[in-house]
Formats: sequence, structure tokens, C-alpha cells
Amino acid sequence: MTKQEAKTEIDRLRRELEYHSKRYYIYDSPEISDYEYDKMFYRLVALEQEYPEFDNELSPTKRVGGAALDKFEKVTHAVRMGSLSDVFSYEEIHAFTDKIAATLGRAEEYSVEPKIDGLSVSLEYRDGRLTVGSTRGDGIVGENVTENLKTVRSIPLTIDTDVPLLEVRGEVYMPRANFEKLNAENELRGENLFANPRNAAAGSLRQLDSRVTASRGLDIFIFNVQRIEGRTFTSHSEELAYLKSLGFHTIPDIVRLTTADEIVDRIKVLGEMRDGLPYDIDGVVIKADDLNDRVTIGENTSTPKWAIAYKFPPEQKKTVMTDIIVQVGRTGVLTPNARLEPVRLAGTTVSRATLHNIDFIRERDIRIGDTVTVQKAGDIIPEVVSVDMSMRTPDAVPYEMPRFCPSCGEPVIRDDEAATRCTNASCPAQLLRSIEHFASRDAMNIEGMGDAVVAMLIDNGLIHTAADIYRLTAEQLIPLDRMGEKSASNLIAAIERSKTAGLDKLIYALGIRNIGEKAAKSLAVTFGTLDALAAAAKSDICAIDDFGEITADCVVNFFTHPQSRALTEELKSLGIVTEYRSERSTDIFAGMTFVLTGTLPTMTRDEASAIIEKNGGKTSSSVSKKTTYVLAGSDAGSKLTKAETLGVTVIDEDEFLSMLGGEK
Repeated sequence: MTKQEAKTEIDRLRRELEYHSKRYYIYDSPEISDYEYDKMFYRLVALEQEYPEFDNELSPTKRVGGAALDKFEKVTHAVRMGSLSDVFSYEEIHAFTDKIAATLGRAEEYSVEPKIDGLSVSLEYRDGRLTVGSTRGDGIVGENVTENLKTVRSIPLTIDTDVPLLEVRGEVYMPRANFEKLNAENELRGENLFANPRNAAAGSLRQLDSRVTASRGLDIFIFNVQRIEGRTFTSHSEELAYLKSLGFHTIPDIVRLTTADEIVDRIKVLGEMRDGLPYDIDGVVIKADDLNDRVTIGENTSTPKWAIAYKFPPEQKKTVMTDIIVQVGRTGVLTPNARLEPVRLAGTTVSRATLHNIDFIRERDIRIGDTVTVQKAGDIIPEVVSVDMSMRTPDAVPYEMPRFCPSCGEPVIRDDEAATRCTNASCPAQLLRSIEHFASRDAMNIEGMGDAVVAMLIDNGLIHTAADIYRLTAEQLIPLDRMGEKSASNLIAAIERSKTAGLDKLIYALGIRNIGEKAAKSLAVTFGTLDALAAAAKSDICAIDDFGEITADCVVNFFTHPQSRALTEELKSLGIVTEYRSERSTDIFAGMTFVLTGTLPTMTRDEASAIIEKNGGKTSSSVSKKTTYVLAGSDAGSKLTKAETLGVTVIDEDEFLSMLGGEK
């Protein structure tokens, strides 16, 4: 084959593969079998390898992903990728349409469309070629994820248009079937499961290795023209028709309606359709369709006045509760959990749900065998909401918490916090979960000591307390199942590194009731050493900001217990650092209090909090008049609204970093 013949065949294969890809992924009307498609694809791969001079970044073969990146570059959006005001009642929809009618002096026609539960992105095309794909970020600055977006097969790499510039906005999502497959694979590998398809889509799109993204089966719906040169439109509907003609996978099930009653009826229809869709929706978007009317209606500070998003209430389903199983936590609390006949709920199959405590069960008269209504709190944690008394069977009897611990058999007690606790400090279930907590990332951060390894060490009698972790040797670990010499060596090294985690991490790792990461840091800063904390009086602890009597009692009670004192003495003797070593590098934020909300473009909120504290500032979980700044990212919620109400200054990540001199 000559080079010219090779080029001709390569070009032909690229055209045919793009055509058939659109038929399959966009129009859902394939014309050839998967086998025939794969034959053409791998023929193209072979030719491109043999003739690298004809390489093209827009080739269909690039959709499998390429070299991994070190980081994502920032992208400043030419057109702000704003959010919409949320409404939760039909009355608010009537108020919305009434206000627009009053502004225009007539009724408006609205585009009513399902709100896809995914991750918002921008796609920029220059001269018909995809050049930049980016995440929404905070609406002003996002991340360049072009290589990852190229792996989404319903995104055209080229479009047949004469406009020099087109930027569109869409929602990347993970189809339910792909989500179930991904979680099943993670479960087989012993990896963490994703809470819902939205989280899975977000995590997949932000992979530094685009090959991982390619394997996740993401999809996209395009729902807006952000900007365009060389063409104008009069309505949103006209924009969408144009985008569809270019081969974009546009948002489905859109209707144009005029009255609030029609919109409410459509919301009810979409709500009924919700469970049968192959993707998740979490609401309905209502937009003024006429683009000139949008200009007349205007904008709020951060949201348009011409559009709103109706959010569905938490999805609820009925199912039968087949049993109640009690789980023992690391502090000895017995938590009842419902076992359910599996039911599809908010994107996942649910077979268990929390029942919180015995008071919760008694207040709702929940019994084994009942038909119960379940929902996901925040679309993440399944919980039982109520009982359908009309479905109750005669043999259902009131539930009572066990009098003895299901793990160790020792007596349990009911304390003043509505909790039932095991009285045995050596309870195996408590030991397992307390060691898991001690070694976790936010505590002593012992890499390689996950749940399965902790259980194996306990089962083999190698650890009985947290102190025993620091007595382990490689020789003890090597014979264990799936450990081996290298894994054993790595774990011992990680254990050794954890000795210098710091006093705040150690205090958190000890698992003192009501002491989280932030409280542990405050205790470390205030008392300086573990010995000083152990000797502290209740009044000394209550003097710390945000500490009350209950929390102070928990600390004092912990250190007065002989087993706790013995453990801390052992840890000191084994070389664990028990003095606080301040990491403060500057006083830039001295006297300032920050509240963090939303998703930041390039760092987690934990990372931002650490930077604030390292530079003399404090963080708080709630906004008040004492708050200096609210550091807001994308999808900021009620904290941002409260900040605006109180007149608290809101900053984004760029402004935050500029306060530090421009560097993280």
C-alpha cells in the first residue's frame, strides 16, 4: 500500500466511523453491527500506527483516551456559566410566571425541559473543530478537561458549520446502566462504591488519565448556546433546533408552554416518567423562550430572572422491611438498620436503610414485616420515613433493642443521648471500627491499612489496640493472605510515617465522642501536648470557642478512663508525636473567619481550610455577621444566599489565592 492509498483509506474510515458513531450514540439508530464497527475501528488503529504522519487529534481513535495529565489547566469562561434559582412548590411557579407577565405586559412562552442530574460543561468549537472543553467550576473559571470530553462518544469532534465560533453548554451524566456496572466492578475489586450516578460522572470526568474516563461510559445532553459568531437566533427553541441539526445530543422531552398550570401539569408528567428514564433527572427547568424577552426581564446578581429550576422533592418508594439488623459502631453505639426488599431509589438499588435509634423506631411504630416508605437523605443515605399501617400484618410486633451486644454478648445500656451502647471496651466490633478510624486518611493516615487489612490483622490476633499497630513487623505481615514482601514493607513504612501525623490528627484518631477534625485541631492548638489535654479541667475546655459542656465532658471522661490513659501512654512510648507543631507560615488571615461552600475549581475544601489555618485564619461551618469571607465554589447552596443577605463578602478561589500572593 502506498502512502497515498493509506491516507485515502484512513480518511474514509474516519468519515465512516464518525457517521456510524452518530447513528448509534446520538440518533439511537445504528446501521451496522458492533462487530462491523469494531473491525473498522481496529483497522484504523493499525493504519494510524503504521503511518503516524497522518495522525489527527480529531480521529475517532482518540476517544479511547491518551497520556495522563499532571493537572488540569484553568479556563476562564468568556460567557459566565451561571446557575438558576431553585423553587420547590407550585405556588412559586405561579409567582414566577406572574412576575414575568407583569414585566412584559403579556404572557410569555416557556421552554420546559427536564433537569439532568450531572455535571455542567462547556464545549468550544472554532471553524467546526472542538478546541476546548471545560467544567463549569465556579461559573467564571473552570478546568480544561478537553481530552476527557473527547472520550464521550456523543460529543462531535467536528461539526459541519460555517460559523467561525460556537460555544455550547451541556450536562455530562452517567447512564444508570453504566453506573450499576461501574459499582458492581468496584465491589468485586473491594473499592468504594459511588453514592449516585452524578457523583460517578463528576469523578469520572475529572480523571487525570483520560483512559479511565473513556472506560466509564459517560454521555451528554446539550441544552444551550453560550455564544456564536456569524449567526443570530430569536428563541431558545430555534437554538436547540440548530444544535440538533449539527449532530449534538440535545436535551430531550422539551415542550413549549404558556401558563403556570400547563407547566405544573408537565412537571407532574416528568415526575412520573422519572423512574423509567435511563438517566437521572432531579427537577425541571423553566426558561423564557424568546431571547429578546430575556433581555427585558433581566438578571439578578447571580441568577437570571427569566428562568428557574423546580427541584423534585426527595424520591420516595414503598417496600417491605424484612428485618432489623443492629450494627455496633466504634464508640459502642448500637445502630438499628432496616433490611429491605430491594427497591430502585434515586439512581441506585437500595436494600438497607438507617433507623437511627430506638426512639425513632418507637415514634413511628416501625415493625419487622411492615411496608415502609424510604427515601435518600440528600440523595445519598437511605432512611425509613414512615409506615403504611394499612399494609400491616397481624404478626408484626413492636421492636425492642437487644439487651446484649450482638458482637461480644456483653450487656448494653441506654444513655442520655437516646443511644444504646455496648459496655465492653474490648468489644470486637468496636475494636474493628476504632482501628479503621484510627488508621483512616483524616486521622493517622496509614496508607494501605484499609478495612480489609484491619479485619485481617484483628482476625490473626496481631492487633488488640491502636498501639499494637506500631509493634507490627514485616515478618508478621508477609505470611498473611495477599500481603507479600512488598506490601508488608510498604505498610510498615506507612505506619512509621504516621508517627509524625501531629497532635491534632492523633486526638481525632483516638475516637473521642463528639470530637471531629476541627475540634481536635482546636484542642491541639489550645493545650499544645497530649499530657496537658489529658490533665485539662472541664472549665478549661469549655473556654474554647464552639465548645460546650457536653463536648467538654466527653473529653474529660475519655482521659479519666484507665484504658484510655494506658493507650495514650503506650502511644507515647512507641514514638508517636504528642506535641502540637504549628504549621502556621504567615499571619495573612489572622483574625479572619472563613466559611467554605460549593466545589472549588482546583482544591478541596479540606485543602483550602488547611491553607487558611496555616496562615492564621479560622474556618466555621455557618455564616454569621462575624464571618469575614465566604469562599464559594460551584453549586454553592444556602450559605451563599445567607452571606448575600447578611452582606458578608463572597470570594472565589482566584481571589482567595491572590490574597496569598497568587499561589496555593
